[in-house]
Amino acid sequence: MLNNKISKAVRIAIAFGAATTATFSASSFAAEEENVEQVEKIQVLGSRIRTDSFASDTPITIISVADAANQGITSLGELLRTSTIAAGSSQVTSALSVGYVTSGGSGAETISMRGLGANRTLVLLNGRRAGPAGTRGQVSSFDMNALPISAIERIEVLKDGASSLYGSDAVAGVINIITKKGDDKSVSVDVSQPFESGGEQQRINFSIGEEFKKGSIRVVGDYKVQHELQRGDREFFDCTARNYYNADGERADPIDPRTGEYHCNESGYGLWLTNDGASNFESGYGSYDYDGFFGSNGYSSFNDAASAPGDFTTPEGWYNVGFDKESDGWRNLEHPFSDNESMIPKTATYSLFLQGDYSFTNDISGYAEALYSSRKTETQAYRQFWVGDIARPDADLYEGFGGDVRVMPVALTDHYGSETTIDYRRFVLGLEGTLGFWDWDISYQNSHSEGEYQNKVIYRDSMVMAQQHLGNGTTCSGEVTANSGKTCVDVPWADPQFLYGNPSDEVRNFLFGEETGVTIYKQQTLEAYITGDLFELPAGAVGSAFGMSYQKDELDDTPGVASSTGNSWGLSSASRTAGSQNTRAVFGEIRIPLFEGESWAERMELSTSGRWTDVSTYGSDTTFKVGLTWEVVDGFTIRGSRGSSFRSPALYELYLAGQTGFLGQNSVDPCFDYGAGYEDGTVSERIYNNCLASGVPTDYDGSTASSATSVTSGGAGRLTAETSISEGFGFVWTSPENTYAFSADYYKVDISNQVANLGGSDITSTCYNSENFPNDPICAQFTRNDGTDGNYGIDTIYGGYTNVANQGTRGVDLNFSYRDDFDFGSVYFNIEHTVQLERTYQLFADSEPSQYIGEIGDPKHVGNISATFKKDDWSLTWTTRYVDETNDYEYYDDSNESTYRGEDITFIAETPKVFYHSLSGNMQLDQFDITMGIANVFDEEPPQVSPSYVRAVGNSALYSQYDNLGRRFFANVTYNF
Repeated sequence: MLNNKISKAVRIAIAFGAATTATFSASSFAAEEENVEQVEKIQVLGSRIRTDSFASDTPITIISVADAANQGITSLGELLRTSTIAAGSSQVTSALSVGYVTSGGSGAETISMRGLGANRTLVLLNGRRAGPAGTRGQVSSFDMNALPISAIERIEVLKDGASSLYGSDAVAGVINIITKKGDDKSVSVDVSQPFESGGEQQRINFSIGEEFKKGSIRVVGDYKVQHELQRGDREFFDCTARNYYNADGERADPIDPRTGEYHCNESGYGLWLTNDGASNFESGYGSYDYDGFFGSNGYSSFNDAASAPGDFTTPEGWYNVGFDKESDGWRNLEHPFSDNESMIPKTATYSLFLQGDYSFTNDISGYAEALYSSRKTETQAYRQFWVGDIARPDADLYEGFGGDVRVMPVALTDHYGSETTIDYRRFVLGLEGTLGFWDWDISYQNSHSEGEYQNKVIYRDSMVMAQQHLGNGTTCSGEVTANSGKTCVDVPWADPQFLYGNPSDEVRNFLFGEETGVTIYKQQTLEAYITGDLFELPAGAVGSAFGMSYQKDELDDTPGVASSTGNSWGLSSASRTAGSQNTRAVFGEIRIPLFEGESWAERMELSTSGRWTDVSTYGSDTTFKVGLTWEVVDGFTIRGSRGSSFRSPALYELYLAGQTGFLGQNSVDPCFDYGAGYEDGTVSERIYNNCLASGVPTDYDGSTASSATSVTSGGAGRLTAETSISEGFGFVWTSPENTYAFSADYYKVDISNQVANLGGSDITSTCYNSENFPNDPICAQFTRNDGTDGNYGIDTIYGGYTNVANQGTRGVDLNFSYRDDFDFGSVYFNIEHTVQLERTYQLFADSEPSQYIGEIGDPKHVGNISATFKKDDWSLTWTTRYVDETNDYEYYDDSNESTYRGEDITFIAETPKVFYHSLSGNMQLDQFDITMGIANVFDEEPPQVSPSYVRAVGNSALYSQYDNLGRRFFANVTYNF
């Protein structure tokens, strides 16, 4: 009776749990049925009570890694990102961490369930915490790179808040990674080869398991290389065009006369000009004739047009560009540095994983796990730098220049990138056993992440010294900079080769350098619990579990010298972030069978759980959860739950040291030259009106303002915990013969008092985008100069971590699974679909809530379809992943209309429905298991957008839902011995 019950439960659980990105294969299905006779009681994610039932009051998805190979997936992060628990929001990937500051540092990959943040998603490894890994101060989540996919059997995902069971960071749900066991032995080789060069991937691993009379042991070794994908490797990342259109649908971009194509509008370089009375130009930029195009095609230089006193004169070869639509096309901004940018960084990772168990007696056994992982990630990029720390100098301060003009040279450099190395160690020791009718477990987990990050920097003290000499009209005479210790060198600010990114070795050594920072994160967890039946009721035994845990977290991030001293030009300073906290908890759970065998209830169970948690940096709090499972008739079950969670502030949110940064006015001031921006369509009407209301002149260009001061700090002493309520209900239906099954679950999570980091352009842009300007509270977080001496620039921005925000999400998860055997073979079909109804974010209590669903990166519908045909020792699998259409027009008054150089235009801030398809075949030949296939069969490119309005590289939307590699061949060959 018991084994039949469990056998059915296993089949049903697999039928539902498999309805996701990767499904259980036929072999794993058979293995479950063969091993079911050995099962007595099981423990399901979302409960610590061991029972003979897979019934759960909350939805659990099971992702089998065995079939990830059918899609060419070779990493844990990619596997989870393509499931609907993560595909509904843009995730932190190694690609995104190249050009943006992300939690965990360069190359890190984390998972944010429901889009609520990676620090609100708990990751377990075999039911126990997996400590954070990464670099820089914002480390709080497990890095998915740390564990090789070759060590994993399956992933269990609890799609519901579970703080009362697992702790404060289980707000959005729990990901439990289950590693392989058994006595199989294998060596595998994986390759992924895009049809175009760049982004290749190779992996080799071994997995050796051995079972003996009193226990088992397994060793897994893995080495993986992800080759760099550079921007120049893909045409869809090509030089950024404006992507504007006229009313008749024709392109409105200016034409580059050099190519006859739409103008490339990349990062600018050259001379930014402010006219103080010269008659030979009105506005715009100074561009040097590097390729001789201007001179050979009869264009008029500044010198050709100079005819009156005070006119702008230059060395030969300088031309006026960017003063109207046609001349926008004259700026040659297609620079070779852009082709070398890392889109996917070069990463090499090697890992070693060991686990074992041993039975000391019939009632007591021990287990152990050890993981070591080392990752090295290299990125390269380029950046602008300019004379911005002094007022814009007069033209005659530059050699060979003159006239009533103020000039700000802007140069490019490829001295911008990083090299990150993460060494991650984790071990677990535990004992488990039985005591009468009770099962008990006690474990100790210790994880240690040490990351070293080397960054290329521009020395601020060198920049300031060089600019002071420029402003004073003097030359260097042996001075040495205070922090970097560099001997002063005269910088040829307006030299064409310097601006193009080719400084002399002397200038390069004076301005540029490198720094190295180190981040250490330690986590220790001691946990013990006991589970068993309390007493019998007519409907069955009352199950229970009780336990306690102690956790200690320590973070110590020591940035490089330039960052810690504020000597990294153009980037915020980063002082040491160090702190620790201890967490104690006591928890309990009771499952009560209410009814069984009734005409209206085959079975009904009530589950309750509670947890008391005390955090040394916050205080104590309690959380609860109540759930009901009602099997109305055999095969049809209704389930629901409601629970509370709280998340105590992370260490980096508490202990970030007061940091002072110096930010360029054009990077933080929405009112920087906003009149021209409004004309060319890069500034919205709302920002235009709010800047006008603040008294800033429409042509204010920041030439009289120095850098803005940004002050950011942690919230120790003022931060309180976030609180949340999670609700869900749904139903599960299976056919009598278990051929097909369907489930639907509604979820809702509301987070209050959320910790948010206010700083930099987030504060200023939110203020000037506000309908309540200037009365929106966020407008009080910065000060602006009053216009004295023409200075209207941002003065100081006060930011940091504070409890200000509320966040919420709700939606519906739908799963359908079909499986049947025929004379001609077996058919498996699965659909996983998520409908996101709402995801909101409210910065302040009186702020208008932002609704994200339907915006780019937050599609309303996402899903996965998998179909497999299997016959004998071979199979074919077709998988489809889809992402709904999205748009960001609500940020632009629900319109795609704007202006460019006085002309009405439309822009693209939307993405269409996108479908990605994979086809693979598997064959088992004696001891070989071979899988080959094509991913992104139809070579679907990322959606093309207008980059002034959407986060993009080139014209390709840069969000984790979209494929950057293109069509690729993949293969896996496994030798079993």
